[in-house]
Amino acid sequence: MEENQTSQEIEFIKEKVKERPLNRKKLIRRTLLTASMAVIFGLIACLTFLVLEPVFTNLLYPEEEPRQVQLQEEDIEDEMRPEDMILEEETQTQPVAEVVQPVVEKVELEMSDYQRLYRLMYGLVQETEKSMVTVVGVVTDMDWFDNIYENQGQSAGLIVAENGVELLILTDRDVVESAESLAVVFSDETRVEGTVKSQDPQTGLAIVSVMLSGIPEKTREEIRTAVLGSSGSSILATPVIAMGRPLGSGTSIIYGMVTSADAKVNLVDHNVRRLTTDMVGDQNSSGVLVNLSGQVIGILRPTEEGHEGELLSAYSMADLRALIEKMSNGVRVAHLGVTGTDVPASISEELGVPLGAYVTQIQMDSPAMEAGIQSGDVITRLGETEIGSFTDYQEALMDLLPGNEVTVTVMRQGPEAYQEMLLEAVPE
Repeated sequence: MEENQTSQEIEFIKEKVKERPLNRKKLIRRTLLTASMAVIFGLIACLTFLVLEPVFTNLLYPEEEPRQVQLQEEDIEDEMRPEDMILEEETQTQPVAEVVQPVVEKVELEMSDYQRLYRLMYGLVQETEKSMVTVVGVVTDMDWFDNIYENQGQSAGLIVAENGVELLILTDRDVVESAESLAVVFSDETRVEGTVKSQDPQTGLAIVSVMLSGIPEKTREEIRTAVLGSSGSSILATPVIAMGRPLGSGTSIIYGMVTSADAKVNLVDHNVRRLTTDMVGDQNSSGVLVNLSGQVIGILRPTEEGHEGELLSAYSMADLRALIEKMSNGVRVAHLGVTGTDVPASISEELGVPLGAYVTQIQMDSPAMEAGIQSGDVITRLGETEIGSFTDYQEALMDLLPGNEVTVTVMRQGPEAYQEMLLEAVPE
């Protein structure tokens, strides 16, 4: 009995356990389900990351906002004279107490003094060139044989400001207006991509911006913002240096002086002084006028014909400062389309013409024309601002925003006397 039981136990132990049959369809379904869930989970995780990543990035690393640009005015009375350059070392070493007797002896300059003066002036040029760039506008075109080629227009540019995010460069509008891409070449030949920040068709100027993050560190250490001069009333006969591209192509410099500073250029909504020099340049010149203190006092504009060629002339920096500041901040400049001048006090007393901004011409299809302003009108008020001259008109226009309606008060000549009219205009 016991032997039979033991034998059965042994037989039980020897029984072979069979494997469970594999259900292939069920395995495939589970595999597909797992893979689908993994894909769905991955898509959800990816979408969540894309949505929340900018939020967390802005919280942890907030993007720096551009600072408002405010151009500082430099006093031209601090300008260095040529004799200050020559005697600079001597005056630094002499005690103040010794310089008490009047100068009565005739001073004769040696050739070495003349050479030293030019070396000092060229040293000033080298320092100022750190504020100069070349702006290149690239336009793609096609010839008669359907071959695509690139045209490159070039103009001198001036670094006028930086707002913590961008480097802001003043240049000619003609180069950037129709360009498909822009490049800025610094004094060390570094080439960086640029974009148009703002432009003003009336003055023909534009602001090009370059991201500071895109400028190599070595180049950033070399460049500097230009010092803008006031170009005041004492600028006549001031020694100046024309820098940039005064000869029309290639980097060049010319030494000379200001021969005229009282001529006015009547632009649309802007009147600027033209600084004429004795320097002969090119009709396609671009660049700046710099005094002997390294201050930029004028922006070179198309030249006027002189007796011996094309005389270089420039718009006074003092008359462009507010415009450049507004453009540097990316703010659109309001325009009405008025060309005008001041009413002289003598004319006002003799003929009874009211003081204000005398309208000489209205631009076609401009807000001024649509408002009904006519040639011969005298603008005496713009909004709430009293207008006593065309300069007052310019400054008041700078405070307006494009698209906002403003009341223009004009005095219009009638059969017997001037009559006041209130006109509504929308600057563009």
